[in-house]
Amino acid sequence: MSTTPSSPLSELDPAHAADFHANGEHYKDQLDGVMQELKDAFQDSDAVAALVTCEGAFSYLARDAGLKEAFLWPVNSDAEGTPRQIKDTIAFVQQNQVPAVFCESTVNPGAMEQVAAATGAELVTPLYVDSLSGPDGPVPSHLDLIRHDIALIKEGLAS
Repeated sequence: MSTTPSSPLSELDPAHAADFHANGEHYKDQLDGVMQELKDAFQDSDAVAALVTCEGAFSYLARDAGLKEAFLWPVNSDAEGTPRQIKDTIAFVQQNQVPAVFCESTVNPGAMEQVAAATGAELVTPLYVDSLSGPDGPVPSHLDLIRHDIALIKEGLAS
């Protein structure tokens, strides 16, 4: 009887089930490590603990890192950057004294540029959420994407 948990890959290739499990555990450890880096960046820190993005695609990351969150529009919204969304985001940035706002690589940063101009916050781009770069770019893998985004967030909010 196997002690390795079953997965679809293990069912397709039972001879390598232990390898799939070990690789999965290693990957989870790497993800946990990067998230801990983000959490550590805001504990006992003067950095503002609020993440402001164009699209609400970072809710889990913000929650897991203990960050307040604001965004201009929900994920894949038809109403991107309405006057009301921009006004509300400006108010959040001002009330929380957020030093940097962020925008994703796949959306037009125009509305967030307005937020940055109105508040004096730095616009930091690009965060990657649902696309990778080419093999020689900044985010050739999912783990690189998370590391890239976390590094930008830490740097931007520490200013």
